[in-house]
Amino acid sequence: MSYFNENEKQSVLRLYRQVLRACQDKLKQADIKDIHQLLNLIIQKKIAQNTNDEPINLVIKSLNTMLLCAKEIGLGHATIMSIAIFEALKNDVISREEIKERYDIAINTIVNGLQKANELYTRSQAIETENFRKLLLSFAEDIRVVFILIAERTYVMRNIESFPQENQLKIANETSYLYAPLAHKLGLYKLKTELEDLSLRTLSPEIYSEIVQKLQETKEIREKYISDFITPLKKELHNAGFDFEIKGRTKSIYSIWNKIKKKNTPFEKIYDIFAIRIILDSKIEKEKAECWQVYSIVTDKYQPNPKRLRDWLSIPKSNGYESLHTTVMGPEGKWVEVQIRTKRMDEIAEKGLAAHWRYKGIKSEEGMDEWLKNIREILENPEKNAVDFIDDFKLDLYDDEVFVFTPTGELKKLRQGATILDLAFLIHSNLGCKCVGGKINGKNVTIRQTLNNGDQVEILTASNQTPKQDWLNIVVTSKARTKIKQALKENEAKQAEIGKESLVRRLKNWKIEYSDGDITRLSKHFGFKAVTDFYLAIAQERLDLIDLRNELLKSGQYENQNSIQQIKERRSADQFSQQGNITENTSNDDVLVIDQNLKGIEYKLAKCCNPIYGDEVFGFVSVNGGIKIHRTDCPNAPQMINRFGYRIVKAKWAGQSSTQYPIGLRVIGRDDIGIVTNITSLISKETDVSLRSITVNSKDGIFIGDIIVSVKNLSAFKQLCKKINAIKGVNQIIRN
Repeated sequence: MSYFNENEKQSVLRLYRQVLRACQDKLKQADIKDIHQLLNLIIQKKIAQNTNDEPINLVIKSLNTMLLCAKEIGLGHATIMSIAIFEALKNDVISREEIKERYDIAINTIVNGLQKANELYTRSQAIETENFRKLLLSFAEDIRVVFILIAERTYVMRNIESFPQENQLKIANETSYLYAPLAHKLGLYKLKTELEDLSLRTLSPEIYSEIVQKLQETKEIREKYISDFITPLKKELHNAGFDFEIKGRTKSIYSIWNKIKKKNTPFEKIYDIFAIRIILDSKIEKEKAECWQVYSIVTDKYQPNPKRLRDWLSIPKSNGYESLHTTVMGPEGKWVEVQIRTKRMDEIAEKGLAAHWRYKGIKSEEGMDEWLKNIREILENPEKNAVDFIDDFKLDLYDDEVFVFTPTGELKKLRQGATILDLAFLIHSNLGCKCVGGKINGKNVTIRQTLNNGDQVEILTASNQTPKQDWLNIVVTSKARTKIKQALKENEAKQAEIGKESLVRRLKNWKIEYSDGDITRLSKHFGFKAVTDFYLAIAQERLDLIDLRNELLKSGQYENQNSIQQIKERRSADQFSQQGNITENTSNDDVLVIDQNLKGIEYKLAKCCNPIYGDEVFGFVSVNGGIKIHRTDCPNAPQMINRFGYRIVKAKWAGQSSTQYPIGLRVIGRDDIGIVTNITSLISKETDVSLRSITVNSKDGIFIGDIIVSVKNLSAFKQLCKKINAIKGVNQIIRN
């Protein structure tokens, strides 16, 4: 370490000792010597090359990643060694052949996965389309690759201020978009929470700071409430003879922000911003029984909400999470979440599967194996639309699970909200393709029926059933979506072949000679990118063969064979349609400042998120050179930033707006025509608001109103929402 100044040397040594302490039961003396030698070789190489890469930064990053993997995730020998070896490989101080000769198969597999991921990031700093598929393929080879990349990303996010400003937004978006959900899926709840909070701090610093400030302001009141809540519980648990720890835990800033958005309510009205956790020191054979005994003590003291009981003791989550959650009515009529678990369960909850492996034989890892198998199945199905592929993969990351039984009593786990059709595809692809419905607890149901915990389900099939396009709107699991798309594509290929045969036969009947080039030109003329799509349109009768013939004859090549005047036919006016120009919100006034304080630039407001004056926004340079303005929380923002970060420009509102902006909101409440009348009457009285449309549907005593209004700015919209929320019978308002 003689290459650093004294301060740097002390910093690296201190970190190095921390790694050794965390790995003392994982590394042999030879391993430590190996790591030390590899890091020294990297430093020497970088100094000799005199590159812009600071050797100390490379060493610190590698050591921090090792420390995170060992201490906060609990990974072992192969993982720690692989980090150092891969860094050496990346910096050309060791070859792939040397690694194969010197190290075992586990290390080689991990290094191979890390190398594939690194190659993708070397080509592009953002995860996009096909790169995403390849990245996941490296994940699927060995789950430890995912752990290392999550650890590395955690270190990056903790030090994101050291990156150039233009890179911070991309890194944070990718973290929120991929790495936090992955950490959640693997049960790394502590790191998942940290990644979400750090992403929010980078992407929306004002929102983050506001919530932090309000948490600080209410800290004293909150701590007193927690103390009042747990004091009588402590006494009861001590009297019952339990060895336990009990504490209050404030929910993450990101989850609080999610609640604020979801409920469309201010911070002050979010009551469940903390949870009580009871951690028992129990023997493995007594864990379940003692957790339920504690549950009994808690619910004897405080009234439980029966709808909010979550039992992950009997059936743990697929990532190994075990706990008992209940929500009870505490002092002052406030709902409080109570989590009951043992020390072993708590370690698994914090460190996920890595901690799970320490308790080998306690629970199986079939759930995670099934998830990895599912990833491989998705990867093996090459979709043209890679964005759909990414969405399919993400479906399985964040959602809770539902547990059902087959007629033989076999337990099946699915994503919450799964349908009969999802279960059919989970059991077998052929069963899914032939599914016509099912029986739940002996009662006949349709393929759309949602499954509930504990249902006993039988799948009904028909030999003539085939997958339909609208099935994609019924299923919620990525496996079902992938298999349906695959079946639809196979069916389209067959139909395209039929379309081709039909065209060839008709052209021969008309005695028209043609070439493949003629067909390619013809398909492009009618707006098809691929000839197969052109043939498919013929099979589905979306193209008239007479029109195709006439277009071929127009070229003049066939005038000697046929008379154009004889064969031209009058087109029917049936199904004629004409669509007027759709106006977009455009402007070149100075209400928006774009990029480097530029004004007067023409822009359009994106319809996917309908930004209005006052929203936090950014600009996106479209293919034709125009600028579209999106909200920073637009659903499409992560994909645009990750895939096309170079086309993102800064934008902010300035001055005062005289424009009226259309904005949609959904109002949910008690089904009563009087509520609708009150809403429309209220809007009509607002000076800066005008009603453009309203559509109301009702079901089971609940009405859902979709309203489009025009407002001048965000402030006026918030005021309107506040007034509508005050109308008797209105339960919730959501911005569309």
